[in-house]
Amino acid sequence: MLFDIVKAAILGIVEGLTEYIPVSSTGHLLLVEHFFGFDDEDFGKTFAILIQFGAILALLSIYFARLWKLALGFFTHADDRRFVLGILIAFLPAAVIGAIAGGYIKSYLFNPWVVSVTLILGGFVLLWVERQNLEERYDDAQNMPLMTYLIIGICQCVAMIPGVSRSGATIVSAMLLGADRRTAAEFSFWLAMPTMAGAFAYDLYKSGASMSGDNFIIVAVGFITSFVFGWFIVKTFLGYVSRHGFGLFAWWRIGVGAAALVALTLGK
Repeated sequence: MLFDIVKAAILGIVEGLTEYIPVSSTGHLLLVEHFFGFDDEDFGKTFAILIQFGAILALLSIYFARLWKLALGFFTHADDRRFVLGILIAFLPAAVIGAIAGGYIKSYLFNPWVVSVTLILGGFVLLWVERQNLEERYDDAQNMPLMTYLIIGICQCVAMIPGVSRSGATIVSAMLLGADRRTAAEFSFWLAMPTMAGAFAYDLYKSGASMSGDNFIIVAVGFITSFVFGWFIVKTFLGYVSRHGFGLFAWWRIGVGAAALVALTLGK
């Protein structure tokens, strides 16, 4: 029991720390589960879904006031309606492709070899983008063109490959389209809301996740740690990337991916 609680805490921390930064939470969880194991497959599915919900709540709790203002403004302000429409437009490609190809992707691409390679490749993409002298035309996530939102949403679909990173694909595409670092990172938060909520609801429906009294404490530990560490990341991430950029995350991806490839090659 104690060992399961420790594993739950580790996985919750990994989910919370990696969900909103461009390093791929799915990829990290797959690697942790591969190298450390999760014995009960059914419980593992339930656990993964519910700790993701902890990270979602962390984001929603921080953005609640802005979400409430946006909801009220939807009925009275054209700019608010336009931004809500932009988020939905950006969310739509992932919703469609996820419904059509989600099962295929999980069956064939969710393995540690794919994760290791995509972590490394994504790290080099981040380094490349950081070194470009990009024109920064947008400094507010709510004022980008609708076509820009759509293109970002299409690019987000690449993150269905584990290890790519949803936030990474969103941030890189937004920067290439003219957003500054902070704006690109903040729009990744806004787009995460419908994307993660939709994925959570779909996975919950497909798996029929449930908890018994025996694993309630374990799931609660994972949920709470995911919420706490996710909250910390959301509160600090925008300020960090505004000052320091994405280099740290790029090198982290490369280091983790390379270490995982070595371990896989050695049969660990």
